Amino acid sequence: MENKELKMVQFDEKSAHAANGWLMVLVNIVLGVAAIVMFTVSDEENGALMIAALACALLFFLILPGYKMLRPNEAYVFTLFGKYFGTLRKDGFYWVIPFCSAVNAGEASLKNSLGLSRKISLKAMTLNNDKQKVNDEEGNPIEISVVVIWRIVNTARAIFNVESYSQYLSSQCDAAIRQAARQYPYDVSQNGDETSLRGSSQEIAEVLRQEIQVRADLAGMEIIEARISHLAYAPEIAAAMLQRQQAAAIIAARQKIVDGAVSMVQMALNKLKEEDIVDLDDERKAQMVSNLLVVLCGNHDAQPVVGTGSIY
Repeated sequence: MENKELKMVQFDEKSAHAANGWLMVLVNIVLGVAAIVMFTVSDEENGALMIAALACALLFFLILPGYKMLRPNEAYVFTLFGKYFGTLRKDGFYWVIPFCSAVNAGEASLKNSLGLSRKISLKAMTLNNDKQKVNDEEGNPIEISVVVIWRIVNTARAIFNVESYSQYLSSQCDAAIRQAARQYPYDVSQNGDETSLRGSSQEIAEVLRQEIQVRADLAGMEIIEARISHLAYAPEIAAAMLQRQQAAAIIAARQKIVDGAVSMVQMALNKLKEEDIVDLDDERKAQMVSNLLVVLCGNHDAQPVVGTGSIY
């Protein structure tokens, strides 16, 4: 079983032998004209000329199915009597052996089912994977989806190693998302130095790209970019997690307010002492510090109180 998998991975692309299409058009015209002329001048006594005319007509019709035209970033994968014949990927007008069959195991469409279109697109394509529920490193259920930009680089692997390369990529993206999501928490920790799904987008994008690329090599695909397009807590815990985030934000804001208030009180006391404006004992300093902290840390505007007597 291991040997078969290794052989599939080593299935490489090769170039198909193709002739110039315009040259074969000229040959076809010559054969058609020759067949018509020989049919015209032949008679019952000249059987050889009739056979030659039939041969030219037969070659004329055999050549017709071999014409192929490619636009930029398109390719044909050909098989000849069941064996891989080669890949034609350069844009232009070509002629290949009429017995070659073009195959495409990609998107299932009406044209492919009828055999009308067998080209493979080599352009960069986008896959928007559906949202799925997974658990992060801490076991919290989250909803996550990714957008993947990919392209085919090895047409032989894409056609012969998997049944449908687009469906294969979609299923492997699901597996890669689960593998990557359970390695990291949803949000950063309090110290803020931990990689998280929400706070480390660049790092997570690279981890996702590598996870998907390992699986996509079998199908001859290159993962250009993979990024999280949707990330949220699952509905059953979203409200609780929102409350926790709000509480953490309030605590952080209060901590900044207290730090700023303490520094301002210290600056005020030092300024009063340096300027020798008033001499306060420890009890009055404590009262002044208390009043300033109430004013600076309060949620509402301070209500001024005018005192007309002495502070002592």
